[in-house]
Amino acid sequence: MTKILVDGVEVDVPPELTLLQACEAAGAEIPRFCYHERLSIAGNCRMCLIEVKVGGKSGPKPVASCAQQVRDLPPPRDNVLNELVTKSDTVKKARNGVMEFLLINHPLDCPICDQGGECDLQDQAVAYGRGGSRFDENKRAVEEKFMGPLVKTAMTRCIQCTRCIRFVTEVAGASELGATGRGEDMEITTYLEASLTSELSANVIDLCPVGALTSKPYAFNARPWELSKTNTVDVMDALGANIRVDARGDTVLRVLPRVNDEINEEWISDKTRYAEDGLSRQRLDRPFIREDGKLRPASWAEALDAAAKALSGDPARIGAIAGDLACAESMKATRDLFRALGSPNTDCRADGALIGGGARQSYLFNSTVAGIDEADAILIIGANPRLESPVLNARIRKAWLRGAEIAYIGEAIDLSYPYAHLGASLGDVKDRGGVAEKLKAAQRPMLIVGMGALTRADSAAVLHTIGALAASAVLVREGWNGFNVLHTVAARVAGLDMGFLPGAGGKSAREMLQGGMDALFLLGVDEAALPKAGTVIYLGTHGDAGAHRADIILPGAAYTEKDATWVNTEGRVQYGRRATFPKGEAKEDWTILRALSAVLDKTLPYDTLGDLRAKMIAEHPTFGQVDYAPGATALAGFDPATMGAAGDVSNAPLRSPITDFYLTNPIARASKTMAECSRMKAGAMKVAAE
Repeated sequence: MTKILVDGVEVDVPPELTLLQACEAAGAEIPRFCYHERLSIAGNCRMCLIEVKVGGKSGPKPVASCAQQVRDLPPPRDNVLNELVTKSDTVKKARNGVMEFLLINHPLDCPICDQGGECDLQDQAVAYGRGGSRFDENKRAVEEKFMGPLVKTAMTRCIQCTRCIRFVTEVAGASELGATGRGEDMEITTYLEASLTSELSANVIDLCPVGALTSKPYAFNARPWELSKTNTVDVMDALGANIRVDARGDTVLRVLPRVNDEINEEWISDKTRYAEDGLSRQRLDRPFIREDGKLRPASWAEALDAAAKALSGDPARIGAIAGDLACAESMKATRDLFRALGSPNTDCRADGALIGGGARQSYLFNSTVAGIDEADAILIIGANPRLESPVLNARIRKAWLRGAEIAYIGEAIDLSYPYAHLGASLGDVKDRGGVAEKLKAAQRPMLIVGMGALTRADSAAVLHTIGALAASAVLVREGWNGFNVLHTVAARVAGLDMGFLPGAGGKSAREMLQGGMDALFLLGVDEAALPKAGTVIYLGTHGDAGAHRADIILPGAAYTEKDATWVNTEGRVQYGRRATFPKGEAKEDWTILRALSAVLDKTLPYDTLGDLRAKMIAEHPTFGQVDYAPGATALAGFDPATMGAAGDVSNAPLRSPITDFYLTNPIARASKTMAECSRMKAGAMKVAAE
């Protein structure tokens, strides 16, 4: 630690801190435009100028506090500590001058700028700028750039802070932005004026400190003070990114990231941000019953009576499957209802994944998301983290930048960072012992298994082989568990935690979907081939595949329309909160199941959400550990070598189940923005192939 003075106050700070960070540690406010704590230092804007006094004497000129570390300061002289001055007349004059230069060419269009009210340039111009401009020459103008369907440009406003360039290059790993020209002719643009292709591209909107890059779908829709803001959790993948939902009335207008260093840092994927228009389109807003081959609107009483009649038959021939976006409360109510009916046929693995039923560590991302920052050797098997969880993939890229070695088994893909491709299938990997030895020699080895390895016909043998590899590499060791499962859907871990699996003698989802059931209850199942025979009851939000096949439709609430519990891929329990109310006559899922249980004369023992959560926590204590990732705290009883079953492993390539990142669930498929992104991505891939 190093002792310094900041505006006369003595502080003790680590020597690796920048002067800017040291000043803020002492409570001083330092304005900045180009500096960002998660990006490399550019020193472009000079807004963070401060005075440095050595031996009580100021240097010849102010210094950029972002570009110098505390350790770079000269030794104290005459027993006087080095001092950082942030409020002197010299500093004030310097900041006035910098702000005047920044505003020389900036257009006076704040009233029509979408950044208005949330603009760093506005705020700092008021706090640190002059009252007027002395620049009489004509302002420059810059042509707008095309960056795709998500990012709207007004490059005349750009102050060349280069945050966008550094993010796209360093974090997203797609070198698609750069600067051309010098001085007043400098412009930020995409190479060959092409669209941004990264799944994280829209984070540049949050990073832009002015109105040069704004949201194209959100353009001119609302002002920030018109919106109600709700902190909740994302369900577009299994990461559980922390988000803020901004709504006006009953419409969600935008989704923004919240800072959580243990999960998503401050990034979100483009699907998380822009699938929100799908919440208002193709919605199920009333119950329906199929008669004479056509669905007709029905009252709630009619629909519940019809569903109760369908579920009143032989318990062995009725079943329930939970879909990808089912919350923990709805799965708990469904499981309790079907157990009360005497049916053992329940499953949350609509994709047929071979996982669950054993130790909790066998299906979690045990190293935790933040643990990726410590990894020095990573082996990925049957996963495409770039499509399955783009923010987590950015963490892996950060580990690679830090020096971690990355190897990959599966179909060759672009992960935004280089890796050693060991083969397309486990059968191609001849020297497994060498792989195991490399992992064993690492200090913090990680093995990441994806659903591409766990949803195949030979998944039992694949899992057994992977478990043997994990055991021989000693991935589970004191203080570290390097065995990780990367889930692709938000509902899966909660379902496995509460045992939403086949009971004694019960059928799996794969077996139920093959037919032979009199009645099948689908809790938002849209990503599976549904049987043509039997009565299908669909509880969901959108008119997607499940609703098209359904005989009875019960309209539920989307993730932004209910208070719900979610468990992410690392086993972290998080609460989502309601931002708007369900559409039309739709209800929260658990309340529908509670009403259905009363019609079936199997009334569930909870009348409020609090009662339901209390029962869920009492029976499954992990749901009470809110915002806690177990990590390597409970290693006892977990031996990866016991997973799966011995058998022959096919040489078929391991492929991720996600082929189109933008259209993975009913909400995304209902989104016009996601459809446009999918179309442009397909076009770009076709051009690249040609």
